[in-house]
Amino acid sequence: MSDFDERDHDEDKEELEKTDGQDKETDLGNTSSEDKKEGEYEDVCFICRRPESKTGKMFKLPNNITVCNDCMHKTMDTVSQFDYQGMLNNPAFMDDLNKNMRGKGYPQIRFVNIADLQGEGGIPNKQRVKKKKAKASEEPVLDIRNIPPPHKIKAQLDDYVIGQEHAKKVISVAVYNHYKRVATGTMDDIEIEKSNMLMIGPTGCGKTYLVKTLAKLLDVPLAIADATSLTEAGYIGDDIESVISKLLAAAGNDAEKAERGIVFIDEIDKIARKKNTTSRDVSGESVQQGMLRLLEGADVEVPVGANSKNAMVPLTTINTRNILFICGGAFPDLDEIIKQRLKKQTSIGFNAELKDKFDKEKNILSKVTVEDLKKFGMIPEFLGRLPVIYTLAALDKPMLVKILKEPKNAILKQYQKLLELDEVKLEFDEGALEAIAEKAMKKDTGARALRAIIEDFMLDIMYEIPKDDNIGRVVITREYIEGTGGPVIDIRSVSGENPDHLKVIEDKAQD
Repeated sequence: MSDFDERDHDEDKEELEKTDGQDKETDLGNTSSEDKKEGEYEDVCFICRRPESKTGKMFKLPNNITVCNDCMHKTMDTVSQFDYQGMLNNPAFMDDLNKNMRGKGYPQIRFVNIADLQGEGGIPNKQRVKKKKAKASEEPVLDIRNIPPPHKIKAQLDDYVIGQEHAKKVISVAVYNHYKRVATGTMDDIEIEKSNMLMIGPTGCGKTYLVKTLAKLLDVPLAIADATSLTEAGYIGDDIESVISKLLAAAGNDAEKAERGIVFIDEIDKIARKKNTTSRDVSGESVQQGMLRLLEGADVEVPVGANSKNAMVPLTTINTRNILFICGGAFPDLDEIIKQRLKKQTSIGFNAELKDKFDKEKNILSKVTVEDLKKFGMIPEFLGRLPVIYTLAALDKPMLVKILKEPKNAILKQYQKLLELDEVKLEFDEGALEAIAEKAMKKDTGARALRAIIEDFMLDIMYEIPKDDNIGRVVITREYIEGTGGPVIDIRSVSGENPDHLKVIEDKAQD
């Protein structure tokens, strides 16, 4: 071979090696991207729409259809109910079958072509969804396997909930006893019953917030349901079992975890027995009767991944024996029932109690009895399954001031954090806090009024402050809240007078 031929041969060899290298890189790139895509996505059941992470391994069908184990078994059970044996024993059917066997297909039988389902609204190429990222495991503040004593539970609640000392004490003892019961089962063959609770208090006093805080500290599944949407089975609205469905969803469809959760049913006073008995009461006494077995402890079949039993999803059985039920309501006009009962005990003469003695009583609800609740419209069987009944006090001015500044996630701390991001320090003087509390007392909606008032006064500040980088500190004063002055604003680097836009806040406050 000549030098010229050898040189050509070497060049061809180098070019071939380059081409092979590029092909390998392309193949590797495609493989890695495909693997990456495979790792990010998971299959979804074509029937119940649940992902593979919840259903387990799926059946792979043609045209990229995947069906979960539960739906496949349900489909096979439905198909097996047809009477094929009786069809084959029919002489007329067999005659038709023999006549039409040659090239004309089966009589009376029609197979569905899966390819016909494709197109608009049909089967997409891949039934897949992105996998959810696993949440970082956080250690709960309180461990239910080693439940702390009631005084420690109350100490944790004190960091978030201001006041309501009696309510926090009652709920701490009830939760402590309940989870001891769950952990041990029975003690010396003596079965311990559940301590379901009924909390009564005016609007905005912290009923729902107390239960939410408790569930967050315990790290147990919590379902908050509204009794106003519950109706008797067979009517439009939610069935009573939908409460357990919400708890199962909160537990991530883990039945064992759901069976030691907490269910809070709010607005329980709305299912009281109606005074007018001429019409059908589907959302009152009948709902109370339907809830009796849930409160006592029963096996309830609930759908997995859906709120309705009619959905084509598998059902699971939840035992409510170890689920703690907490019912709460404002019970309007209950104070009048209590006053009527107390006024019957008044008398005439020396040292007698006058009828108008209870008219100015602030915490009249604390004197409630089971007889008062029966007169309100709650049936005796329902009240008998809620052995722990306690009341929450109405909020007064000192409590509202404490709610503004003391809890871990207080409203003022939230606004201070927001302005810290702009490197501005926000302060409230005591006079401003008292003025906000006084305005909230007039609205008579409890702690919810505080947020609305602060949002109103902080609007101009949150709008004007980011305009100037020289502002270092803002102090909210009583005059600003009352509309007779403006906030005190400190400038970081004093260079001349305050900018014109800072005067806007004072003008709006005076208006």
